[in-house]
Amino acid sequence: MTNDDENVFAVEQHKELSRRRFLTGTVRTLGAALASAGIYELIDTLVQPPERVAFAATQPWPLEQYIIQNVRVIKDNGSGINSSNGTILVEVHPLHNHVITATLNVPANATALQGAQQHLESVLLGLEQKFAPTPSGLGVLVAWGLPYFHNYIPSLGKTSSFFKAGTRYPDYMPVDLVTSKLEGHTVYAVQEAMTFPSDQPPAGFGPVHLEQNDVAVLLRSDSLTNVMEATNALFGTASNQAGSLFKVTSMRIGFAGGGFYGKQSLPSRLALAANIPGAKSIPPHAEVFLGFTTTLQANMGPGIIANLETLPGETDQWPHGYFQHGTTMQLSHLFEDLATWYGQGFPTYADRVQAMLQPGLSPAPGTLTLNPPGQSEANVVQGVNQYHAYGHTGSMAPVDSTTAPTTSNYGVDYPTGTTIPVRGDFNTLDNPFHYTSDPTGNRYSSKPAAGMHFLMFQPTIAIFNRVRLAMDGHYSDQTLSVAPRSPHAGINSVLFTTHRQNYMVPSRLHRSFPLAEFLT
Repeated sequence: MTNDDENVFAVEQHKELSRRRFLTGTVRTLGAALASAGIYELIDTLVQPPERVAFAATQPWPLEQYIIQNVRVIKDNGSGINSSNGTILVEVHPLHNHVITATLNVPANATALQGAQQHLESVLLGLEQKFAPTPSGLGVLVAWGLPYFHNYIPSLGKTSSFFKAGTRYPDYMPVDLVTSKLEGHTVYAVQEAMTFPSDQPPAGFGPVHLEQNDVAVLLRSDSLTNVMEATNALFGTASNQAGSLFKVTSMRIGFAGGGFYGKQSLPSRLALAANIPGAKSIPPHAEVFLGFTTTLQANMGPGIIANLETLPGETDQWPHGYFQHGTTMQLSHLFEDLATWYGQGFPTYADRVQAMLQPGLSPAPGTLTLNPPGQSEANVVQGVNQYHAYGHTGSMAPVDSTTAPTTSNYGVDYPTGTTIPVRGDFNTLDNPFHYTSDPTGNRYSSKPAAGMHFLMFQPTIAIFNRVRLAMDGHYSDQTLSVAPRSPHAGINSVLFTTHRQNYMVPSRLHRSFPLAEFLT
């Protein structure tokens, strides 16, 4: 089957899926969402899963939930295609990515919470017995929002007889030591989500919704069957499932890659199938809607650098913190304006390179995989003075990496410029979610829209905030003289954030209702 034949097939399949959606109503029920992935069911018919290294039965499971084992690393020759002659190392992430958010349906007392803890952990262990923590199996991550800790565990800074004698809630929540010193008061590793200068909503968009979910579950696999089985195990309502513990607020579905092996990628195929404006301009082998490869190994924090306790002096979790081997997670949804990105806003390839990376670069036209710019703040300022513009990845480089050679608490040496955060973002056609319990409040539409569910893992949310502010041209000591939504401010003018929330990601040891075991 040729690419053209496959695209026709995809379009026809999408038409049938759209017809069925129309017959069943424009707003999905939770039951329908649990039963069907909609247009994303096309993925397993359009691409073959990439080859993966097998997970050895004797291989230890990672304590870190956010690390999925045996992710393949390929050599890319710049075209977005795997090549033995390639020089840029690229991670090949799982094809299917689902995030389910929820509030709790559990009474706020010790007996109920500890029972819920045991129930959820039992379901999670059942999934682990069936699926290895790899793209071929299933990656499962359970993250907890601040509302869980505030409403079900006594509030920050207060003692309570709700705990056993000798325990105290503030002693367990990770403290951001760097930010606490800068601000002169205690700042925790997980902070409430905030808005940023470029979050100005365009006409027809509401303000960014800063969410208040208790929990978010991330499921990743090359197999949709595996993901859907896990979704039902965790959120179905049978006695052997955990759905009675939760009130699902959203289901967010998306995809990554699929084009590294000379085949047309999922972003290109699915955008065409959904008739997204600008879809015809997506490069055929692009990993994401905006064209440029994002999972460069150099752009991803290595090993467990994103753990709360790994880097000395970041938090108080070394050496015996309750949340050791955990991290923080930022979750947001963004719409992407592909028509402007590939149209009059950024009409040439050179325009898009300048916006995505940095001004002044001249790669061969059509190159999709480019080495990260590795700019300093002075380089960014110099670029603004010379070109009156800055690039997306270039602007963030000064604040997302180690600033000096660093030896971790585990004895690993990280050179200057080592990336700290780990990205887990993926494209979506959700508008804005596959399912929402509040269609009106979340401006739900059954019409597909190009977007991204953005996830980033880092030791503290303050690091994400610094990176996000730098994306808008704001640094600790200066602000760049470029309006944050200008076409000269990286890719900001084609991104529109709709939702955002920050989460704590415990280790696997404490993933189920963290701290509930201490309640009495």
